[in-house]
Amino acid sequence: MNLYSRKQRWKLVLALVAMTIVGASLWYSSRIVNKVRQEERRKVELWAEAVRNRAQLVNYTDSLFHRLREEERKRVELWADAQVHLASDDVNDLSFYLKVVSDNTTIPVIITDEKGRPTASHRNLDPRIADNPDSLRAEVLRMDAVHEPIPITLFGDHKQYLHYTDSRIVTELAQVMDNIIRSFISETVMNTAAVPVIYTDSTRTQVIEHSNIDAEIVGDPVKLASRINAMTQANQPIEVSLAGRGRNYIFYEESRVITQLRYFPYVQLIIIGLFLLVSYALFSLFRNAEQNQVWVGMAKETAHQLGTPLSSLMAWMELLHEGGADPAAVTEMRKDVGRLEMITERFSKIGSTPDLVPENIDQTLRDTVQYLRPRLPARVKFEVVPPADPELTVPLNRALFSWVLENLIRNAVDAMEGEGSITITTEKDGNEVHVDVTDTGKGIPSAQMKTVFQPGFTTKKRGWGLGLSLTKRIMETYHKGKIFVKRSAIGKGTTFRISLRV
Repeated sequence: MNLYSRKQRWKLVLALVAMTIVGASLWYSSRIVNKVRQEERRKVELWAEAVRNRAQLVNYTDSLFHRLREEERKRVELWADAQVHLASDDVNDLSFYLKVVSDNTTIPVIITDEKGRPTASHRNLDPRIADNPDSLRAEVLRMDAVHEPIPITLFGDHKQYLHYTDSRIVTELAQVMDNIIRSFISETVMNTAAVPVIYTDSTRTQVIEHSNIDAEIVGDPVKLASRINAMTQANQPIEVSLAGRGRNYIFYEESRVITQLRYFPYVQLIIIGLFLLVSYALFSLFRNAEQNQVWVGMAKETAHQLGTPLSSLMAWMELLHEGGADPAAVTEMRKDVGRLEMITERFSKIGSTPDLVPENIDQTLRDTVQYLRPRLPARVKFEVVPPADPELTVPLNRALFSWVLENLIRNAVDAMEGEGSITITTEKDGNEVHVDVTDTGKGIPSAQMKTVFQPGFTTKKRGWGLGLSLTKRIMETYHKGKIFVKRSAIGKGTTFRISLRV
């Protein structure tokens, strides 16, 4: 198993472990969040039930208050009837009527004549009102605004009118009742469950009170209507009928805590994911920097180690030439020594910024092919298609670019198993020059097209998986160009494209 395969397997294992950890984390977080949500939901339901119960209690209190008012009116009517009997000539058993009149110690009453002028008969009034005729007339008007006067028929058609108002007890109870209603509304919106609440009138447009709602929403009719509609869909509004206020509605929804808890696991996952991505990016950056440093160090050390024996070989070659050795053999030795010198130069340029010199791209391609042709199987055919402009030049480092081309050609020969054809074409497209290297080999599976340039990827039993990785580094890092698989078909061949800037 090569390095790339092991790396892919470890990536798969780590991905499965990461997915397991994420899934377990989400499950556990969701479990906790659901428990909290259920508890919050229970609080909201208890609050809503308490609102309904308190509304019933308020209405029951108002009912009692209304019955008390009715009882007071009956007492006033009885008091008026007693006044009639006391004024009549019938003196039979007046003690009962005297007792009725004398027992009224709480209800303020005033008797007026037919023209509405107060008589001397009044009871339970403030002394400052009772002693002032103008105050008496004003008090009569105030009483009539509260209760309709009760007519008293005396001596045939002669009538008087009994005016009354609520007793001090009823007045105090009315104030208490009003305080109860205000307290109900206030405590409804200021709930301990932190529930967003809108308390409206029967039209559902006029807000009486609100809590945990942005004032901007309440002040904007369009936003208010939209929020009320959303609350209605979330929960059935609570209908409340209160004394003197008619039908009101209480709209509410889940507390902000529940809403926030619903998205908490996902926010947590995103934060953890971002942290892991940043950490991975930093570690990858440092790892690549270390790999580059090791790569550069090894390349320069290789160039240094090759330099010493290469100098000796060049000296021995000159001695052989002067000693009358076979000229053909010396010539071939010169080529190989020149080749070694070029390889040494290539390694020495790794890690340093190479000089990019305008070179004739067609001539560079032909020189590289010419050198490789006698060193490759004879059954491999080469075709170099010239560009439309034979004098087309491209800024490049000839030694490194030839290295790239050699790697592609040798890989193509291996893919064709020593038999087939290799076609090299060049074309200019705007500010770029494209060099396509096409073989008739076995092709590359689509799943591997993006991984062939990864360090360690190889299909050879004894391959290191460094050739294409080095090729990509030379093109992208030193030439600021691109190299990629343009197309490939199983059993038909592969085309690699090199793109260089003009």
